[in-house]
Amino acid sequence: MSEKNYFHLLIVDDDPLIHQALKLLQPPHWKFYSISKPEHLSFDRFYHAAFVDMHLRADDSHPFGLYVIKKILETLPQLQVIAMSGDFNPELMEKALKFGAEKFLAKPFHDEEVLLNLEKIEAHWTLRNLNEDRQNSHLQWIGSSDVSQGIRKQISQLRGETGAILIEGETGTGKEIVARLLNHQEKNRPFIPVNLASIPENLFESEMFGHVKGAFTGADQNKIGLIQAAHGGDLFLDEIEALPLNLQAKLLRFLESGEIRRVGSSEIFKVQTRVISASNIPLKKMIEEKLFREDLYYRLTSFKIRVPSLNERKEDIAELVQTFFEQVRPRRNKQLNQEALESLKKYSWPGNVRELKRICEQLSLTSPLPLVRNEDLQKSLFPQLAPSPFAETQIHFEDGLASLNDQYEKKVIMNCLLQKNKNIDLVAQTLKVSKSNLYKKIKDHSIDLETLV
Repeated sequence: MSEKNYFHLLIVDDDPLIHQALKLLQPPHWKFYSISKPEHLSFDRFYHAAFVDMHLRADDSHPFGLYVIKKILETLPQLQVIAMSGDFNPELMEKALKFGAEKFLAKPFHDEEVLLNLEKIEAHWTLRNLNEDRQNSHLQWIGSSDVSQGIRKQISQLRGETGAILIEGETGTGKEIVARLLNHQEKNRPFIPVNLASIPENLFESEMFGHVKGAFTGADQNKIGLIQAAHGGDLFLDEIEALPLNLQAKLLRFLESGEIRRVGSSEIFKVQTRVISASNIPLKKMIEEKLFREDLYYRLTSFKIRVPSLNERKEDIAELVQTFFEQVRPRRNKQLNQEALESLKKYSWPGNVRELKRICEQLSLTSPLPLVRNEDLQKSLFPQLAPSPFAETQIHFEDGLASLNDQYEKKVIMNCLLQKNKNIDLVAQTLKVSKSNLYKKIKDHSIDLETLV
């Protein structure tokens, strides 16, 4: 195995028995490096993680482990540090976290706990490598912002966990990508995606639990349900908020028992699958409105991930645009100029990443130059203003006229008046201003409504 295929763990502890115990656990694709004294700490190689004992001491009063954590993270800020101690001192544990440790392991170790932590570290670095691999852009969380780093960390922390996972976030944010990454890091497991909003209510039991031949008109053969198809893997229930209350009860029974019975059969099947569900609407809000069962909610949320909107991670827009343009190369070679990129960062993105991808696909097809200009972008963002000589205007209808530069205001008002057939109510509504304010703007810009064609 080449060096780049190994994971590297630094162990900093003055107890030789700890080094021996950890090395007995060493997985074949890991290399462990031992340091017993803090002064021997060096960074002549890259490490993926470090286990640091908190009771390394320079003297009798100062735990040197905190200094080691600080020193490691100053040099390798991406490295994951796990603190260790046999002392259950809450103050020391809190200090370790403040200094940058990810977790705190109690001594003596439990072998399974150590190996599970190593698996989560592997998952974290695998996700980071996927993000850098443009060939796998269909299966990666794109972005290097702190928010995106946090999402990848949450995903990697769920490596090896079997409890149900709920993913919440606005439409178009990438919830299915998160679900697929959760599945991908478990290695060669089935992934069965189900859009619950697309299943007619009268077919729900047949689709989810299966049926036997002759169970109903048209059932001319036995059918395995989607739940059973996910046995040994992950069942992804998308748009779970669309599931009617009466069907929520049927899903709850499976989650409580792990058992299914095909329509028309008395035979019971035991199914082992991790359920990953996704919702565009916060389910707690639906519970308050009596639209979602509280008991089902708790069955679905052993773990929870909230996927941020694109507005919460605008630092990722440049990287997302680059990725989307790369997906259509070499047939079309486009890149965005700086002015257009700044306009993208000012836009509100109601459709989130899905909308940004659509805009990039349009621009790759319609922009006449290899370098996409701001005027090209505006035509895609605001087709209601095109064709227009005012395409350079940066109009954000959620902000109305407040988002416009003064030099464009008159042109935009005139253009909107023409499009709305000089209907002042519609124009005021579109531009997010009161009628009185709009009339004032018309007067200030000396716009003659009678002369507008």
